Amino acid sequence: MNRTRTSNDDTNDDHAEAEAARSSPSWARAADDDDIDVNDSTTNYDEDHDDEDEEDDDDYEEHDGNDPFDHDGNNPLIEAMQLAEGLAPQTAGSGERRHLTLTRDQILNLFNQPGLAALLGMTYGGRGAFARRDDYSSDDDTLSGGSKRSKVRGPAAFEKVPSEEGQKLMDSGLFGTTDRREDSIRRKKKLQYRIMHRELGLGSHGRQRNENGLIKQNLIPETAVEQIIHYNSRCYSGQFSDDGDFFFSCGQDFRVRMYDTSNPYNWKYYKSVEYPYGQWTITDASLSRDNRFLAYSSIRNIVCLASTDPDDDSGPTLLNFSDGPGHHFLNHYFGIWSVRFSGDGKELVAGTGDDSVYVYDIERRQTTLRIPGHDNDVNAVCFGDALSPHILYSGSDDTTLKVWDRRSMGDGREAGVFLGHTEGLTFVDSKGDGRYVISNAKDQTAKLWDLRKMMSAEKAERIDISRYTTEFEYRRNKYPVQLYRPHPHDCSLVTFRGHSVLQTLIRCHFSPPGSSDSRYVYSGSYDGKVYVWNMDATLAGTIDVQKATENTRPTEPRESFYEGDAYATCVRDASWHPYVPMLAATSWNSYGATQGTCTVHSWNDGLKEDEAEPRMGRRVNAVLAHDDRLYRGFHRHQPYDDDEDDEEDDDEDEYEYILEEEEETEEGEESEDNLAVR
Repeated sequence: MNRTRTSNDDTNDDHAEAEAARSSPSWARAADDDDIDVNDSTTNYDEDHDDEDEEDDDDYEEHDGNDPFDHDGNNPLIEAMQLAEGLAPQTAGSGERRHLTLTRDQILNLFNQPGLAALLGMTYGGRGAFARRDDYSSDDDTLSGGSKRSKVRGPAAFEKVPSEEGQKLMDSGLFGTTDRREDSIRRKKKLQYRIMHRELGLGSHGRQRNENGLIKQNLIPETAVEQIIHYNSRCYSGQFSDDGDFFFSCGQDFRVRMYDTSNPYNWKYYKSVEYPYGQWTITDASLSRDNRFLAYSSIRNIVCLASTDPDDDSGPTLLNFSDGPGHHFLNHYFGIWSVRFSGDGKELVAGTGDDSVYVYDIERRQTTLRIPGHDNDVNAVCFGDALSPHILYSGSDDTTLKVWDRRSMGDGREAGVFLGHTEGLTFVDSKGDGRYVISNAKDQTAKLWDLRKMMSAEKAERIDISRYTTEFEYRRNKYPVQLYRPHPHDCSLVTFRGHSVLQTLIRCHFSPPGSSDSRYVYSGSYDGKVYVWNMDATLAGTIDVQKATENTRPTEPRESFYEGDAYATCVRDASWHPYVPMLAATSWNSYGATQGTCTVHSWNDGLKEDEAEPRMGRRVNAVLAHDDRLYRGFHRHQPYDDDEDDEEDDDEDEYEYILEEEEETEEGEESEDNLAVR
């Protein structure tokens, strides 16, 4: 018998469909809602990236397949991750059928996201292996302390700027001088006004000292360049000595070049030393406090110790860090990522690829302490106090910054831990007062820490730090900022943002008291700039190294592989002169970032040129010798050599002669003015 369908039957069917939908997996509901066929053959794996991923880790090239956004402005990786966590992706056209095309790197990142990791019970490790994560639950973010991790993601979860804690530090006098109001009228005091007050001796002694500090703060180096030193290989790091009379730079050609900077505006070439049998590059270098010795490392367990005396042409002394008391780790192979001299020059501390911190006694020629205290590479180490060898800091790819007190290491544990970064650390720098330290990390942040607020080792051991990191592969991918979630145990004081920490271990530092009143922190960046922040995380200034160096040298002859590469700059390190408003930035540079530069920037009150000698904008080779080819364009495949091994002429006389020759040639290719500013 035929029966007529009633409204009650429709209601019952709707309830049944709703119940079935609730019982289905969250990712399946999201797929149904967006009409995306997760098994569709068009969702493919891009096999073209097999060959690309076989290149070296520090390869700077940008691959089109790794661009996270498609032609419609959508991010397929983000959408796939949203599907994995049961979220409906935000697409350009609602109801429109879309197919997701992912590269291999994006698929590996996808496997590491919490939602999909919970379904598969695994996570992708940064070294290329899958690890089980059975204890992780994306639905229950309750932590050991009873708090819950914030579900707010992306820029909305960023820290407040300006930082209240940072403002307190600025007002405390520990990080520079705060301007004192003289009356009820707010006015911006120019440099000339402050110098006039100082010279006239107006006000009390305290107010005059305050004016001196404020004068220093306003002298932030600018983009206009004093000098560009060109290298035929990437430049990885460079630093001024504590007295400002010495500067060294480290290159991928395994050379450390030393310069006399006693006159900071007229450098002189000193000498260069080499790392024999190095691997990939020189990873780090450190100068002893008395400027007599330079220690430098590569991805080997050997540190080279060389004299800085220009008359000493002997080879470096090789220090084997695997040689310890009792030889209990003899012949243990590892790479060294960071090395630092102690304040008294008797010891070296190193961070290594075997997840350890080593302390080496230079006089005894052996390692006296090995601390296997991390779960991944130790990328950065430093001493907490310039005058004491007891407190050590170590930053690792396991996202932790640990504090070690050598006077109380009977149990082999750290004195404390700083948690807050969600990806691996790339650099650590101490203020030198035994209290404040700054770190850079692959989560695209720099953080300021106070030793008094570190977490105890006992508390840190109860926290599973692997739950708060995606082990982001920074050498190939752009950081997925939309997925950022703050660390629930963040104990940092201030977080600095804006720079880009990609491709390599980019460094950050405190600005010196003598030339900047200790007011700032600064960092290199993958985008070719140096970022300078106030302590409250507001941006105080930027130095655009790429703008200053673009088209300042002929292109180097390379394989056709580099023909289509754009001009790129990555500022890996920077050093602020201790007593002069000057900053030296060491960078990867040129087309494909296959070469290097050291650019010298100073405060010049906004001017692009001046009347002083030597003129601004000089282009020189590695030994600071003038080369006409750096000023004149020529064919891309014409060879260029920095002639570093040639005998050096007197730089000042040579430069003056070239200027005179330019003046006498009225129809020459360059005028004197153009020579100075180009």
